[in-house]
Amino acid sequence: MAYPGYGAQFSQYGGAPGGPGGAGFPGAGGQGYPGAPGGGGYAAFAGQQQDPLYGYFAAVAGQDGHIDAEELQRCLSQSGISGNYKPFSMETCRLMLSMLDRDMSGTMGFAEFKELWTVLTNWRQNFASFDRDRSGTVEPQELQQAITAMGYRLSPQCLNGIIKRYSTHGKISFDDYVACCVRLRALTDAFRRRDAAQQGVANIAYDDFILCTMCI
Repeated sequence: MAYPGYGAQFSQYGGAPGGPGGAGFPGAGGQGYPGAPGGGGYAAFAGQQQDPLYGYFAAVAGQDGHIDAEELQRCLSQSGISGNYKPFSMETCRLMLSMLDRDMSGTMGFAEFKELWTVLTNWRQNFASFDRDRSGTVEPQELQQAITAMGYRLSPQCLNGIIKRYSTHGKISFDDYVACCVRLRALTDAFRRRDAAQQGVANIAYDDFILCTMCI
């Protein structure tokens, strides 16, 4: 089975075309980031201070060089990554942190933040391609098209369930769209690791299932 991000159409877990190293998103080839504020607070590894994103991260990170969900929300708001859309909610920031919190520390470092930035930029471009009237929302059928375009192959029943979960009065906001993308990526990644034969089937113990779903 070709999971999204593992031989499917797009390379970044169902990201929009133009993933890392490609064209089509701010920061490709090291260019295009919005101007970042001055860094500070803790010692950086070689080259980090020259990274355009380092200033945003360092402005909110503690002495340990990590940020929690509240600091992530502040960092993303200050960076303007959401563009003309509303800033990310705390719940969505918790989801984003959990998606990359591989050691389950409740925080993320600069490397994870850079990974998140790339993924968010791809998702924003994907969302904007469907938000043609620039209303800040997309229609349910457009969310379905976006999910399919990202490489996910889900049943109509599954897609309908997702649409009902993330739509409000028949519309899906950018914040809810990102929350949906985060869960799809994180759960697909978790399932794939347990699918030994890569056939779309896995045996999951109850405790493991709860860990996968409740910690995202």
